[in-house]
Formats: sequence, structure tokens, C-alpha cells
Amino acid sequence: MRRKINSMLFERSALSKKPKLLLEQIHRTVLPESRNTLVKDVYTFEFLDLPVADAVEESDLETALINHLRDFILELGNGFCLEARQKRILMGNEYYFIDLVFYHRILKCHVLIELKVEDFTHVNIGQLNAYLNYFKQEVKQPDDNDPIGILLVTNKNEALVEYALAGLDKNLFVSKYLLELPSKEKLEKFLLKELKEI
Repeated sequence: MRRKINSMLFERSALSKKPKLLLEQIHRTVLPESRNTLVKDVYTFEFLDLPVADAVEESDLETALINHLRDFILELGNGFCLEARQKRILMGNEYYFIDLVFYHRILKCHVLIELKVEDFTHVNIGQLNAYLNYFKQEVKQPDDNDPIGILLVTNKNEALVEYALAGLDKNLFVSKYLLELPSKEKLEKFLLKELKEI
């Protein structure tokens, strides 16, 4: 297991423009200092072995993540405890379902994760914002911190994300996920290019 984690770290640091920054980020995820250091910009789910070219439904992604829960929690970082899958909540007279609900034992807060098998849209962040507000009013205990929302998408337009998040809860995050790491050939090309620049 340690060899697999070290291999993934090597591949990710090889792809990183700033490997030292990546290592600092990894050290912060062992014991997150704050909500901002808890959420990664990109998550890699290569352990799911999902076919990249085929159409993947949100339920397929969710099922694969649950089936590989140990690996998924390792990718998320330290402190995550699974609380619910497809958590049903009642807002007004309608039921809604939150894809994954975790409790973060270090930061003492709920973490709501919404999975999308599409690029980021402002509609998705509105949905997650409603779920966060519900949790603040209906679920949060007096000794809990405010919940965190993570929207996982296949791609994100940074400008659209910035505008969509402006004025919303500071605990909303949008992260990209990859279903596989780049091929060995792409990694080799990247390493050769980086070595030439040194």
C-alpha cells in the first residue's frame, strides 16, 4: 500500500509545476489547518478503473467510489468519516438527495459532496449551496462548525467558478476530478521536458 501511495505521489509531483508546493499541500492534508486546506483543487480517482471513453452516470461514479471507499477516503485526506450516501433531506414539501455526506472529525463539521459527470455549471453550485444552508439550520449541532460543500466536476472554467461563488458561502468549493493519471508516455515526455529546462 505504501509503495502504491509513493508511486502516485511521484507521478503527481512529476506533473506538478511546483513539486515543493505539492508536498506542502500533502503535508497540510494530514492534519488540515483550516477548511481551505481541506479541499484539493484536483482529485484523482484512477483506483476506480472506470472506462474513460464510455458514458459514465453519476450513480456509476458514486457506486464506484463507495465500492472503493478506503481509496476514496485516502484521496480525500485525513479525518473523513462516511455518514451517508444519497442522504435524503426534506425542504418544504420536496425531498432532495445529497450524493455523499461525511463528518470531518478534526474540523468538527459535515462535508457534503455532490458528484457531477459534466463540466461545472452555476446551477450545480446553487444546488449545493441550498444543501449547505439546510445543514446549517437543521442538522448542525451547537458544537459543530459550519458545513463544507465540495462539488466534484469533470472540468471547471475558473472564471465562471469565481463569478458563481461570489457572494455565496465561503465553505463552497469546486474541484475537478480525473478518472486516470496520464499515461506512462505522457509522464516520460513531461519529465524529459522538465529535465531540459533545469
